[in-house]
Amino acid sequence: MQKLIQKNVSDAEKLKDKYTDERNIPVYYACIFCQSDEEHDFFIAEARKVGKAVEERPNSLLFKISPIETIAGELELLRIRQPDASKHERGDADFVVRNYEKFKEKYLKEPGFILIPRGDSEMIELSKAGEDVRVYFSAPALVSRLQSL
Repeated sequence: MQKLIQKNVSDAEKLKDKYTDERNIPVYYACIFCQSDEEHDFFIAEARKVGKAVEERPNSLLFKISPIETIAGELELLRIRQPDASKHERGDADFVVRNYEKFKEKYLKEPGFILIPRGDSEMIELSKAGEDVRVYFSAPALVSRLQSL
């Protein structure tokens, strides 16, 4: 599991660097997109060994885990997502940008970037055909809420 997380973050970092000018920004959250029920059961069991579930959604569990070192810093929040035909990638990584409003203004008009509302906050998704990961950039309120779990 740790190797998949590190690979997903590394791939997300490369995708982020290819399409934005945000360099050396920290990852704070990652998700594994399970491709089968068996894989989901395996990753849930593995996540329970290194952390505890802190948030449940109908399609996933969020874990606060023992820190995992990645290319973009230590990761302590990991979501395990149930199989979903719309999520063919292996996962995603979420980064903290220096100035969310400026980032939003600059990149939302670019291909591959979309705004995703999240209750009282939002995030920007970067996805490109043929890539094995998605990248998210969260508004400060969402980052703060998740980091406080």
